Amino acid sequence: MQSSLQKFKHQLSNIDMTEGTPWKKLLLFTVPLLIGNFFQQMYNTADAIILGRFVGDNALAAVGVSIPIFFLVLVIMFGISMGSGIMVAQYFGAKKREELSHTVGVSLTIITIIGIAMMVAAPFVVRPLLVLQNTPAEILDDATMYMTILMVGVLGMAYFNILSGILRGMGDAFSPLKYLAYVSVINIVFNFILIPEPWVFVIGNWYLYMPGLGLGVWGAAVGTVVAQGITSVMCLRRLMQMRDVFDMGFKYLRPQKIYVMQVLKLGVPTAASQAVFAIGMMIIQPLANGMDYLFPGFLAANIIVMRIDGFIMMPNFSFGNAISVYVGQNIGAGKMDRIGLGVKQGSVLAFATALVTVSAILLFGHHIAGIFTETDYVIAMSTRFLRILSVGYLVFAVHMVMLGAIRGAGDATTPMWMATTNVIFVRVPTAFLFVHLFGVPEALFFSLLAGWTTNTILGCFAYRFGKWRTKGIIKQEAKHSTT
Repeated sequence: MQSSLQKFKHQLSNIDMTEGTPWKKLLLFTVPLLIGNFFQQMYNTADAIILGRFVGDNALAAVGVSIPIFFLVLVIMFGISMGSGIMVAQYFGAKKREELSHTVGVSLTIITIIGIAMMVAAPFVVRPLLVLQNTPAEILDDATMYMTILMVGVLGMAYFNILSGILRGMGDAFSPLKYLAYVSVINIVFNFILIPEPWVFVIGNWYLYMPGLGLGVWGAAVGTVVAQGITSVMCLRRLMQMRDVFDMGFKYLRPQKIYVMQVLKLGVPTAASQAVFAIGMMIIQPLANGMDYLFPGFLAANIIVMRIDGFIMMPNFSFGNAISVYVGQNIGAGKMDRIGLGVKQGSVLAFATALVTVSAILLFGHHIAGIFTETDYVIAMSTRFLRILSVGYLVFAVHMVMLGAIRGAGDATTPMWMATTNVIFVRVPTAFLFVHLFGVPEALFFSLLAGWTTNTILGCFAYRFGKWRTKGIIKQEAKHSTT
């Protein structure tokens, strides 16, 4: 039994996408990624459940209105991490040790500078941004505190994102999964200790006293920051154990123009495409806040949907990330013939998985929403919103695979223009139009569905007719070296 587990761990820690049946390698890579994302969503969702159950719907709403702003922070880190991961995958596939070492070092330096800048700026920008979003006065203080703590502790989250992306680019899907499992348990324990007042847990005739500190929203933010910090240390320790494939030292941490520009060339457009979505969310957030005045409980229902949405989207993002690594490694190895087959098989896997999760939401959505709150009208509202989005999850599954292939090849500009076009001409206009025409809370979710559908159409078109196959870093270097 032990030898079988060790063999499985070895397989997940050394996944070479350039050999073997594509769908098997994609599935082998995606399953631990999916489980890891599940753990990450678990500790994010635990915050919402404990806040909603032990503190109240206003605490839930305070976290919800903070998400568009914090998402803008996350996408900057996500963009740099994605750019770094694509470079790592291509250099790893090409077995270029020196270039791989410089990429890892420069990526860590860039993310450190960005993280420190965010920490310094946080106390000065958080509250004005929340006020700009027309955040209700009764939750403004809690939302400000929650966001400020997350921003001041953002370095842990930044390092985890960049390090897990590097590890996956080198074919290690097991370590990020393991560390996410650890940190999820730690964060959930922190949530139960920090958020509620002291409470009693009843099991049959047994009474278990829980010594909660009653810190509420403040406790939720602190627990998240500490958990992310622990995870980043674990990832760094694992990276240092992989010195057989790369080197680490001051000369690799020192910024070199060629590697800085490569990371930024891939990372900035990726971050920009996600930032456009985040800015769109911030523009639309005042509409959501206004809805809460007309339909009390809307913001609480909105955060419930967003937390459930995180679980439903996990397979889509996981398959998208797996395809990025798959395409990156095969381009690095010069095996272009494997890419089309891998994308087709990945699309089938992603769509089938989305079909299962959507079916579960349609059947059990009401019960799932009831985990977060006991307020009946909030549960009913959340269930209606989820049903509206259900079709969108299916088309989004295909979109993420196409987008993952394009990014994995090194083309980060096309997704940026797709995102910009979608937000400017579809997502934001339809949100204001639908709210104005219909005046019901469901209008915002119909606009989101319209945005997803448009993006999927654009993604399929870009995959079919775009020039992303010529964007590989290794190919570009070879081209320049012969001219």
